Amino acid sequence: MTLLQSKDGLQYFTFEHSRDYQQVQFKFLDAVESMDPNNIVTLLQMNPYHIDSLLQLSDVCRIQEDQEMARDLIERALYSFECAFHPLFSLTSGTCRLDYLRPENRAFYLAVYKHMMFLEKRGCPRTALEYCRLILSLDPDSDPLCMLLLIDFLTLRSREYHSLLRLYQDWEEYRNLSQLPNFAFSVALSHFHLSEQEDIDPEESEKHRHKADLMLQNALIMFPGVLMPLLDLCTVQPDAAVSSHAFFGPKSQMGQSPALAELIGLYVGRTHTLWREGGVMLWLEQCVKQVLHRVDTKDPLVEDCENKRKQRYQSAPRNIHRHVLLSEIKEATSTLPLDVTTQPVMGFDPLPPLDSVISYSRPQRKLSASLALLLLRALFNPRCYTSWKAKCNKLLNDNNYLVWSFPHWFQ
Repeated sequence: MTLLQSKDGLQYFTFEHSRDYQQVQFKFLDAVESMDPNNIVTLLQMNPYHIDSLLQLSDVCRIQEDQEMARDLIERALYSFECAFHPLFSLTSGTCRLDYLRPENRAFYLAVYKHMMFLEKRGCPRTALEYCRLILSLDPDSDPLCMLLLIDFLTLRSREYHSLLRLYQDWEEYRNLSQLPNFAFSVALSHFHLSEQEDIDPEESEKHRHKADLMLQNALIMFPGVLMPLLDLCTVQPDAAVSSHAFFGPKSQMGQSPALAELIGLYVGRTHTLWREGGVMLWLEQCVKQVLHRVDTKDPLVEDCENKRKQRYQSAPRNIHRHVLLSEIKEATSTLPLDVTTQPVMGFDPLPPLDSVISYSRPQRKLSASLALLLLRALFNPRCYTSWKAKCNKLLNDNNYLVWSFPHWFQ
């Protein structure tokens, strides 16, 4: 890792691949294109700290439901990065930056992201939240993995309601967080949970409840397409007056742009479990009735939000597509555009930026562009996985694995 520059109190770092590591990287790309997954395992046996191989192999293990091995491979990748840290690089200062445009840095983002998701699935949302904040701090302006689409969920799961409200207040002015469905609904849900706390002052509770009601109603007016899919995933049968109303009916689903449908599908698929609680669902029902009343009485906000939906959300940026692919939430992945779903997506570098900063290039090879996709099909073949898993177990149980001298791949 190298310190590129220090500016305005921020330190800009980058990982660098040594000449030896570059040669290993070329071999890894050859292994991917060979359509033989055993070649990646062989490469790891010879180069046990190669990051992209660890990431790719972890994905295959996870898909084959070998979660323990998948986690172990990601932890080994993080260990490799830790050994390469610059003395001034800090994970907790919030002032260290890594440019996602540089391919050498992307693997660190992805390794931390995958480790974060393993923690969340293991019932450690508070720790996962800290990793989410870490990823966001590495490049808060570009947010290449769109952590703003996830941080609200982890904050709610951690019951850090005040933390979410502070983030919303601090960032709303220049990031327009209220225009994201996840923040529009999650901030309202935070106010609701604060109003339900027993140790809170009655006056403060009433204040939070009033804000919760107003914000949820406004969120439903701005994003009416959220309600029916949310109720469906919560296995709740909506009232006939709601399902038959034009505002929440099928028209609200068909009238939204693909980009907005992608954001809504992501939010509903990820957070529907937070809305299943009895008290929350009752509160939602009351707010829906108020929204229908406002719609029927021609509240000016209804028309204003409709115009905003037509003008905005025309197309989703590439980082949102990347986040959806990493999330693997079917409600969102089903809404991805064809230009994303028809191209091969590799787990070690999903949807790389179009304006990447390339520090070294791979020697030209005349190979078919479809080989990467064919490799994925081979990787997911159970027959291939059986022999692969045996080799992986031998590799990971090798007593010499962690005591091998760490090569100076990073400088």
